[in-house]
Amino acid sequence: MVATAKEKTKKPKKNYTSKEPEVFWYLNAKGDKLWGFRHKYYDALGIRQEKPKQGLMTENIAIRELLAVKTDLINGNIKRVDNSNLTVSAWLDIWFETNKDDWEITSRIQRENAIKYQMKPLLGKYKLADLDKATYKRVFINALLKKYEPSTVQLFHRLFKVAINAAVDSEIIKRNRFNNIKIVENKTEDNFLTAPALKSFLIAAKSLENITNYTAILLLAYTGLRKGELQGLQWADINFSKKELTVERTRDRYGERSPKTKKSFRTILIDDIVLEQLRVYKTWCKKILLTFGKKLKDDGDDFIFISHQSGTPIGDNTLNASFTRIVKDTGVKKITPHGLRHTHATILIAEKTPLKTISDRLGNTPEMVLKVYGHSFKELEKESVDAFSSAMNRAMNL
Repeated sequence: MVATAKEKTKKPKKNYTSKEPEVFWYLNAKGDKLWGFRHKYYDALGIRQEKPKQGLMTENIAIRELLAVKTDLINGNIKRVDNSNLTVSAWLDIWFETNKDDWEITSRIQRENAIKYQMKPLLGKYKLADLDKATYKRVFINALLKKYEPSTVQLFHRLFKVAINAAVDSEIIKRNRFNNIKIVENKTEDNFLTAPALKSFLIAAKSLENITNYTAILLLAYTGLRKGELQGLQWADINFSKKELTVERTRDRYGERSPKTKKSFRTILIDDIVLEQLRVYKTWCKKILLTFGKKLKDDGDDFIFISHQSGTPIGDNTLNASFTRIVKDTGVKKITPHGLRHTHATILIAEKTPLKTISDRLGNTPEMVLKVYGHSFKELEKESVDAFSSAMNRAMNL
């Protein structure tokens, strides 16, 4: 006999068990026996609520989960029970709306985009309290690794953990299950050049690129600046007589602002080669600005790196496009603008420059430099062991 539409939509009959009056079993549409429970309680405002759950495989599982709910209520964890059906999508909305005004604009946009394009599409439908590590790795981490570089996936993972930690702080879930997930990133040394390779890269840049791009690339290579720091440089930040460069702002597609950390504010020495190129470039800037009816300000508040096509500050994609052209036209090793920062650091390490000097120059803490470039310091440690052994062997043979 064919079931009617009304029979198909009829809720399954609940058969309560004698072991626990709030636990029941029922048959689903396929005829499988499943278990669930319904627990009534009062929330923090004294309003009567109900916590139901179904789809459990055995009676014992249903009883254990019911006892866990009762334990949470006894321990005062009412929020956890109230929000047990909260989806990841709903929590992300709450988290973002609650905290967005406290974040820097770059962090706010970064998190908003990650929520919209990565987190919600892949994880939004899952209940926050039920999302487990295996599911998270399968539907989020592994799915992202098919589309993005490991370093980018690491960023999305880190942002999601921030959102989950906020849920823990809000007493909505017990703990963050996703802290000990490892994502194998591309090694930092893959995005750097040796000194001879850097020389070839700079020669190619000078030959192929316009004066703005070449000067910017030369400065990145000789200082280890971040791309945003370079784009934020103004002529007042260059002290030609003292051979110094000062970093006190960063600039990207979201605008100009102060660097994120205190360590990023710094004054560093710059090479004569860079200074001479900057002098030549400044003369060019004066000439190109005149063609647009402009001139450099006497107070030095003009941004250094400007487009030859408009006389306005270069955008975020200018250097990225330049690097792509150089790699394509010359066949040199693929590298990004940030790779020149890694290049600067690894060359300094290879030359046995003190750790504090490197960290001050990069605008990082010594701990961060060790974390990022630990492999290079490990190689130096091996050299030091060999050097000590050689010295002792020579002494013993005297």
